[in-house]
Amino acid sequence: MSTQNKIAFLGPEGTFSQTAVVNHFGNSCVLFDCSSIDEVFLAVQHKRANYGVVPVENSTEGAVNNTQDCLIDSTVSIVGEVIVPIIHHLLVPPGTAEENITKIVSHKQSLAQCRQWISKSFPGVELVECPSNAEASKLASESDTIAAIAGSLAAEVYGLEILRDKIQDQLHNSTRFLVLSNSTKNPSGSDKTSVLIYAENKPGALFRILEPFDNLRVNLTKIETRPAKSEAWAYVFFIDFEGHVEDDIIVELFKRLEACTAEIKILGSYPIFVNS
Repeated sequence: MSTQNKIAFLGPEGTFSQTAVVNHFGNSCVLFDCSSIDEVFLAVQHKRANYGVVPVENSTEGAVNNTQDCLIDSTVSIVGEVIVPIIHHLLVPPGTAEENITKIVSHKQSLAQCRQWISKSFPGVELVECPSNAEASKLASESDTIAAIAGSLAAEVYGLEILRDKIQDQLHNSTRFLVLSNSTKNPSGSDKTSVLIYAENKPGALFRILEPFDNLRVNLTKIETRPAKSEAWAYVFFIDFEGHVEDDIIVELFKRLEACTAEIKILGSYPIFVNS
């Protein structure tokens, strides 16, 4: 990748989002850390960054609602995906005694992914949510009574030591990240497409949406619902499926979907992630 690429991600330095950036773009890219997922979308949309990387779902805790809500409103496209194994550690300043810990801080998703371990190992300790694991690590680095839940990159960045390692409740815990851009991606031969579908408010609406996928043998990889912002108690479907918008079979799929949906927003077609 070009050294001129500036990549927006959920900061500060030391987050799993940064790990996703480095895994996808390499170490030569310019890092542009943002304080929220919304800011990552805006940085790409307003061309303050060439690309953005945001978490969209975790294998343990499910969808990241903030990212889905931004996809509803944003004009950027998804051009890639990255899956990062999430290995959580309990981080403290060097020399901190376990019995001195009175507070554990982390992002709410990380706290949720370690809830059983926390309950068993530190019952009664105060839990505090932070905007990111990196922010939690920064707080821990400034106190000998605060421990952070974060990854090894955060430990390295903030000078912390790993008091307990691999504390996530599920061993195969991973997070899927999306790569955002103002451009689109050409077919690679092994692609995935993400769409947002507003269904008709009629009985059997979901069945009519899924029927063309079945008839054309297009493989769905994910389907989720989120409240639509247009009106109360209306919902939209986030759907991922195999194929590229330029593939003949996907062109035919969209023709059939147009006949049974209120609106379709193509979020992007991009290469399916392959773990190297």
